Amino acid sequence: MYDEMMRAEVWLQEQLGSQQGIEDLAGRLGYSTSQVRRRFKQCFGLSPSAYRDTLRLEKAAQLLAFTPYPIHTIAMRCGYLNHSAFSRAFQRLHGLTPRQFRRAFHAKLYANAQRLPASDPPRFLIRRLPARQALVSRLYHYKTMALFPTLQHWADATKGADALPERLRQAPAVALLHNMLLPCRLDKIDIGTEITTEAASGMAIPWAFRVVELPAQEYACAHIDDEATIATAAYHLISEVLPSRHAFTTGEAIALIDTPKGIEMQVPIFQE
Repeated sequence: MYDEMMRAEVWLQEQLGSQQGIEDLAGRLGYSTSQVRRRFKQCFGLSPSAYRDTLRLEKAAQLLAFTPYPIHTIAMRCGYLNHSAFSRAFQRLHGLTPRQFRRAFHAKLYANAQRLPASDPPRFLIRRLPARQALVSRLYHYKTMALFPTLQHWADATKGADALPERLRQAPAVALLHNMLLPCRLDKIDIGTEITTEAASGMAIPWAFRVVELPAQEYACAHIDDEATIATAAYHLISEVLPSRHAFTTGEAIALIDTPKGIEMQVPIFQE
């Protein structure tokens, strides 16, 4: 039943802004709510409801830290209809109110900038990319992996990829990194390859894979030569370089694309 619980975990992440409940999840999986609660807790250490609340509050922390969104907007984006309920839940998890968290984080950024020697910002371009689709499978604890080799041999790293057509197994990799910049309960990555709409509609998709939409929008794009620098480059770009140009991360997953010129990091952004 672990495979179903992985799909449950993905569904909970994708429904952060939704008011759908565990009954809806159980109906999708074909199990009773008590079975889903018990099995999910065995796999992930929390009930589905508690896990989704944690995901919501982790995303809220990212948006508070790295965007200028008003707090009430962040609450709504993270699935909270009541501002007071959001503030209480956030304080229980993070020990600070949303406003205090934002001020403390920005003060820490400023202090670090004053104390550390100046460094060259990552070279990047802002490009508007068209809507794309990717066929991906979820892996957990990616921070313990050798990421670049995993990208280059993604079909060997994912369950069920042997059922995919050879042309897809040999296609360049796409990886979507979640919760990369701040501490999180469970680090995870979606890895696979880009796929056309026509190919997706006419193909039997293995159970461990799903099609995700990469929307048409602006991305800050930078080439990464060393996987050890991914987190540092992303943090520097998102916390310092982009805000100085009135650009901010959307809070969605950071993409790594295996291109003929090497690994490109694509950070989804919006500009004020």
